[in-house]
Amino acid sequence: MSPQQNSSKVLILGSAPNVVGVQAIDVSCYDEIIVINNAWQVLGSWTEHIFPYDFPRESQPKRYAKDQRAVDEQLFVRRQNEFGGFIYAGGTMALTALYWALGEHMPSEIHILGCDMIYPDAGKTHFYGEGTPDPLRDDFTLRDLYAKSARFMCLAARNGCSTYNLSRKASRLCFPRHSGRINENPVHFLINHASVQSILDEENSLGYFITSGRYWETDLKPDLQALDKIDQQWTALSNTITITDIQIRN
Repeated sequence: MSPQQNSSKVLILGSAPNVVGVQAIDVSCYDEIIVINNAWQVLGSWTEHIFPYDFPRESQPKRYAKDQRAVDEQLFVRRQNEFGGFIYAGGTMALTALYWALGEHMPSEIHILGCDMIYPDAGKTHFYGEGTPDPLRDDFTLRDLYAKSARFMCLAARNGCSTYNLSRKASRLCFPRHSGRINENPVHFLINHASVQSILDEENSLGYFITSGRYWETDLKPDLQALDKIDQQWTALSNTITITDIQIRN
């Protein structure tokens, strides 16, 4: 099981209060910096701004630099569908940004910050103040956020991509932590490809695929127990991922 020989790195930024910590990180090692929703305000050197169809126009950047672009549902739905669609992946932008990064850029590493999806009962929920905790809304695709992140990590590993969380806070992401230092040794995440395919086949057998991505506009009545079982399998499989150092050839 040889991982793909990718070399690029992607950074994804969400809107949790700790996202401002990126300002103390040397981001020059990243080939792409993807900002979700309002996170474009945190760092000026981002390259892609990803947002859902209902993100207010007045909250979007007034202009984009030559090396920046907007990523809306016309772009990201197609990419997420390549990995099974929104019902199995989870319908919130942190997860969508991950699948977009993997499918569009096929990097060797994805680092994420400001997307722990844990919100305090009082005080700031986002770097800009109080906001809506979208991942915690009543949505059958978001019943187990940890499992959804496990699914992503498994699919990323199958595609030669290692996924890390730069946050030091409690998190609903299962990704291992990373300091953000450029000189940390690169590693491969190795996974059993047959096991990944077996779970994907179970997903396909359920048939919960909505091409538009707008599953909430359908009359679908999913088998929640079947979906929970699949979530559990992804979590279990993610625990079998092994990490090996990359041998750098001079």
